[in-house]
Amino acid sequence: MSLVVTDVDGTLVTGDKQLTERAIRAVEALRERGIAFTVASSRPPVGLRPLVAPLGLTLPMGAFNGSTVVRPDLSLIDETLIPEAAARTAAARFSAEGIDLWVFADGAWLLTDPDGPYTDLERRTLQAEPRVVDDPAPHLARAAKLVGVSRDHALLAALEPRLAAEIGDGAAVHRSQAYYLDVTPPHVDKGHFVARVAGELGIPLDRVAVLGDMANDTAMFARAGLSIAMGNASDAVKRAATEVTGTNEAEGFAEAIERYVLG
Repeated sequence: MSLVVTDVDGTLVTGDKQLTERAIRAVEALRERGIAFTVASSRPPVGLRPLVAPLGLTLPMGAFNGSTVVRPDLSLIDETLIPEAAARTAAARFSAEGIDLWVFADGAWLLTDPDGPYTDLERRTLQAEPRVVDDPAPHLARAAKLVGVSRDHALLAALEPRLAAEIGDGAAVHRSQAYYLDVTPPHVDKGHFVARVAGELGIPLDRVAVLGDMANDTAMFARAGLSIAMGNASDAVKRAATEVTGTNEAEGFAEAIERYVLG
């Protein structure tokens, strides 16, 4: 392998959003072998900042499922926004279902309830504070990602295919975690990001390894020569992968790098 691209939450980091020492050592070992490494995540760019120094990241990083590409200093390379009509459709559906809405637009995390579900977790993940707004509607025209947030995981799972059908080609709809239903720009995903980075480096896709745990990671799986699903992934995600490693709570990322990439 010549390039490794990994998902972050549920894959690279533990459930409490920590990088383990073994994971850091695994990335160092890739660097020592001359194997390029970067991340593709549903996180906003600011949420990738805590990974840069510990992992020594130097390549472009994919935020918002690859629809926004930034350098390690978070300067913007390019971004794709959600079409306004699709953003408004999703926001209305979340409201009708009683699901909290987060809007990521113009570099800000916008919400109406700073004490809503999972806001503390997101603060720790992003190491950033949200901006509280009375009404997110004026920001929907500039949204890079919407997130429907709920403690009712079954509700989000059931809504995922219904919202995808309702929006159609207007946006991509995937759960990035059991408690987050993401709406991101259409026709650009983690798979496109992987192909872009590989192409810029002159690396054939069959020399690329990818790791992930959720349905939004399978776009990477379809592009790469080696795809590794986490042990905490669903059966459907595991079936889409070449290999399966341990869970993110049991050093599955490091295990995969050591076993399948470094050999």
